[in-house]
Amino acid sequence: MSALIGTKTVLPTVSVVIAAHTMKRWAYLKAAVASVQAQTVPAAETVVAVDHNPQLCERALQEFAGITVVPNIGQPGASATRNTGVRASHGEVVAFLDDDAIASPAWLETLLMHFSRPEVVGVGGGLVARWETRRPRWFPPEFDWVVGASYRGMAENAEPTRNVWSNNMAIRRRTHDDIGGFREDFGKIADRSHSEDTDLCLRAAAHDGGIWIYEPLGLAAHHVPAKRATLRFFLKRCFSEGQGKAALAAFYGLHQSTSTERGYIARVLSPGIARSMRDALHGDASGAFRGLAMAAGLVMTAAGFLAGRSPQPSRLRKRLR
Repeated sequence: MSALIGTKTVLPTVSVVIAAHTMKRWAYLKAAVASVQAQTVPAAETVVAVDHNPQLCERALQEFAGITVVPNIGQPGASATRNTGVRASHGEVVAFLDDDAIASPAWLETLLMHFSRPEVVGVGGGLVARWETRRPRWFPPEFDWVVGASYRGMAENAEPTRNVWSNNMAIRRRTHDDIGGFREDFGKIADRSHSEDTDLCLRAAAHDGGIWIYEPLGLAAHHVPAKRATLRFFLKRCFSEGQGKAALAAFYGLHQSTSTERGYIARVLSPGIARSMRDALHGDASGAFRGLAMAAGLVMTAAGFLAGRSPQPSRLRKRLR
């Protein structure tokens, strides 16, 4: 049954899929499920899809009353796990939330409002970094995507975008099924991370001739563990992102797969580095480190892209493993 907001807007039914894979995140998974259950517009169902972890699956079955729990018995990885969750769902729209994210109370309501426009195939929400430890002063807000959060320079109001992120997105179920869902051989498997969400967004938009919307008010908070607040993780994640974009370019060509990234360099990074240097000149010593981190992040992302385009494994790629 569709939800009625006020007296005019009828929202589509929505199923929420949360992909999980490790007992180490059990407390965060419980918080994610609780946040979905506390929505201003209730989900038709919540599905927890568990990636090849019988212990986690059994515990979720025992402790989550009224929640559908399904095991991924196909190919390991986040993409196949999310697809498994979708197959167990029945809503007109499928929303995805990570197992270490907490949705704000109006998360679903805010995302679903955009589906009143027939040209919208999907919507992604804003993500706030929830640091386990204090945020490092050298960590530039322009690179918050490194820890799975919205970064400085992203739109402050809802607008069309090339892609959104799978830790906070919603897509029409029909479109998801028509394109075969997430590409299961392309995505997060162990330490390998490819842009499976960008790939899904490009295929969905091309299939329906529609658009994606980034809605910054559809907020979720994403947990950032202490081990990700290090320079080593920062550089490694940048390198991995470059590799992922190289893999994406193999499907869509260089221009389409890097269109947003080229704009990001010109519109976000260049002013960001200049801002950091001005901060340093005005007495904020950490400003210089933020500027250096941005430059290093850009270099590592470019190195990862070049390594990903090369048929031979690079020495740098091996050292970062």
